[in-house]
Amino acid sequence: MSIFNYKQRNTIILVSIIVLGCFILYALSSLFSSILGAIVLFTIFRPFFLYMVEKKGWNRPVAALIIIFISLIVIVLPFIALSFMVIGKISEINTSTLPIQEWLIKIDNFAGSTFKQPHFAENTLQKLGTYATDLFPSLLGSAASIILTLLVLYFLLYFMFVQISEFEAGLLRYAPFREQYAVKFAIALRNSTYSNVLGQGIIAVVQGALLANGFWIFGIPDPVFWGVIGSFISFLPVVGAPTLCIPAALLLFANDQTLKGILLLAYGLLFIGNVDNVLRMIINKRIANTHPLISVIGVFIGLPLFGILGLVFGPLLLSYFLLLVEIYETNRMAADRLDRIQAGADS
Repeated sequence: MSIFNYKQRNTIILVSIIVLGCFILYALSSLFSSILGAIVLFTIFRPFFLYMVEKKGWNRPVAALIIIFISLIVIVLPFIALSFMVIGKISEINTSTLPIQEWLIKIDNFAGSTFKQPHFAENTLQKLGTYATDLFPSLLGSAASIILTLLVLYFLLYFMFVQISEFEAGLLRYAPFREQYAVKFAIALRNSTYSNVLGQGIIAVVQGALLANGFWIFGIPDPVFWGVIGSFISFLPVVGAPTLCIPAALLLFANDQTLKGILLLAYGLLFIGNVDNVLRMIINKRIANTHPLISVIGVFIGLPLFGILGLVFGPLLLSYFLLLVEIYETNRMAADRLDRIQAGADS
């Protein structure tokens, strides 16, 4: 006969579940990007999946495979290709000597005579090189890790779609709040995902395209490359793509093209910057209002954890956390009201 009573056995089982769960979470920590990426893609493509299955009558495996193919073509492969291009270009800049050295000398001379900063360009380039190395880790060296991450991501995504009814029913069953709050949380989570991923993605593409167009008009070399860099930087709050117009304008000033430099500064800081604000206002109005502080703090959270993916995942994680806090506060207030009602009925 067991020496433990019913309550003690349940307590031991609960502690064992928590301990084993912590070990499992620790073991899966390297795949957290895959899990979060699968959740993001599921949230984005869920309406399209339901359209194919419920409206068109396609079976679930085929619809799931179509979504996987579309996401690979539209999101993953372009992102990897752009990352390779950026890394290759950074390596080219580090190894080339002719144009970059001339630009550095001219900018340093201009900054030294105007702002008393004779090593401005050299110091800035060193800082940018270090930052870019951390932000864009060597894809060649981590190719196996990237493939594993994508395989796990799409493995999870496939079964999330194929067993969508069971998956969503399980989420409702094990959610730590009532069904109406679970549905409210799901809607808020969807809006937050759309705002942080789709909304910021649209802003990044538009800013990058405008930056590349401006650099091409004013004769800055490699406008497409700098447009891609601008798209990545536009995920950074406060900084943004328009700030790239500042060193470009300094280069024009150093080449005695003062008018072009002034126009480029005005184009970047006034036009591109305001386009960003207008787009963000429209997206927040149509989807969800993501506070700038969430973007700022989220980026600092995400970059050390996920690298460049942290530009998206960081604000997303922080938004999810704040949503959970909001649901908790709602549950607590509901429980307090219920306790007061029961206390009044008992008295």
